[in-house]
Amino acid sequence: MGPRIAIIGGGSYQWIPKLLTDLANTKSLQDCELVIEDINPDPIPRMIELVEHIASVRGIGMTARGTSDQRDALDGADFVLVCISTGGFESMAFDLEIPEKYGIKQSVGDSVGPGGIIRSQRNIPVFQTIARDMADLCPDAWLLNLTNPMTALCRSVTRESPIRTIGLCHEVTIMQFMLSMMLGVGFMDVNPTVAGVNHLPFVTALELADGGDGLAQLRDLVAHVDERGGDVLPMQMPADLGHEKISEGGDWTKADLLHANRLKLELFQRFGVLPSAGDRHVAEFFAGFLTEESGWGERWGVDLTPISGRVMWQDHYEQEFEELLAADEISRMPSGEMVAGVIDSLMRDVPRTYPLNIPNDGQVQDLPEDVVVESMCVVDGSGVRGRDEVSLPSAMAAHLRQVSAAQELTVEAALTGSRDAVIEAMLLDPLAGRIDFDAMVAMTDEMLDATKRWLPQYA
Repeated sequence: MGPRIAIIGGGSYQWIPKLLTDLANTKSLQDCELVIEDINPDPIPRMIELVEHIASVRGIGMTARGTSDQRDALDGADFVLVCISTGGFESMAFDLEIPEKYGIKQSVGDSVGPGGIIRSQRNIPVFQTIARDMADLCPDAWLLNLTNPMTALCRSVTRESPIRTIGLCHEVTIMQFMLSMMLGVGFMDVNPTVAGVNHLPFVTALELADGGDGLAQLRDLVAHVDERGGDVLPMQMPADLGHEKISEGGDWTKADLLHANRLKLELFQRFGVLPSAGDRHVAEFFAGFLTEESGWGERWGVDLTPISGRVMWQDHYEQEFEELLAADEISRMPSGEMVAGVIDSLMRDVPRTYPLNIPNDGQVQDLPEDVVVESMCVVDGSGVRGRDEVSLPSAMAAHLRQVSAAQELTVEAALTGSRDAVIEAMLLDPLAGRIDFDAMVAMTDEMLDATKRWLPQYA
């Protein structure tokens, strides 16, 4: 019998297919018992149908049942996966549209900036109920969070409860893949040292399997792009990365990847450390990249993502779901997510290293202890721990401290229902705090009022 895995927000067409496929591809988890929970009962039967289809095609013992009762889902769970979005697109529309009225355009709007701060206010109360129910019904289970804003949500749980919590984000993994393509080495031959917070993790060192200095080689590639940029990559870039190809012909080149990452490379050349999330995320931590002068990020290759774009992607995920449900074979290709590997390492005491979000215990020396940070972590039967202890260059360290302080205030506001704390978080946040103070206060009040149906702590 495999572990019991509860999925809160299990109606997600974005997350469930890839997570199920990874579980089916992991031998120790092929007989897992899944409990799929969602406050919207409509997609639950489809998700169970997908579990049964994968189990039948693969001939494995994976089973599932569904529920809209959170306590029922959590009772006796060994692992709890969370992938929710409180209020869905309806609430997120306010996160984007109201700040735009006040002169703030956001490329994502789900992690930091005014959108991320208000999204935290909606999601943190839900995470508090999950943590309380876990403490009552499955106190030894691990909470594996896939939801944004990842730092604030994980911090709200680790601050207020004993529940063991990990945030899992694929951004560093994607960057590791792209670095391997740029440097002409295998994915497993790239060993980054990482320090930061979610969506602003910095690669401070990059060791290659042959002992080479990957950051030095990257710097050399950038300096000689005219001579080496035409080198063809060993594979095409996946379409869902959303990168623009600028070279002629059908093959992707190193110049294409450098062009797609020019914002982070600008920071790397100036400060010596490489932000390792996608540029659309990194831009929101530095207000100077999302300005009218830059075409709201266009000069840096950063696109704004309106709700209409998210709806389009939702349609794409639903189409992929139907294709998987009709498939005669289940892909054995890893999705790039880390959930299955982390669970396997915890269960079987198989040490693996992943970029994860856990409380700071010295791995990011520029930030206080216990705030949630992103770094390379070792996972095995004894749990999860940071692998490295890292200090950043002074400018990036100072910037990271400001970002972290804003995130701490964001959590405080969500837990206490303090409008003043929300305004303090907005003031410290680099993107939200760039406008006139009175306008910022008015924007905050309007966002809270527009989303009040999802904010019980402000009632």
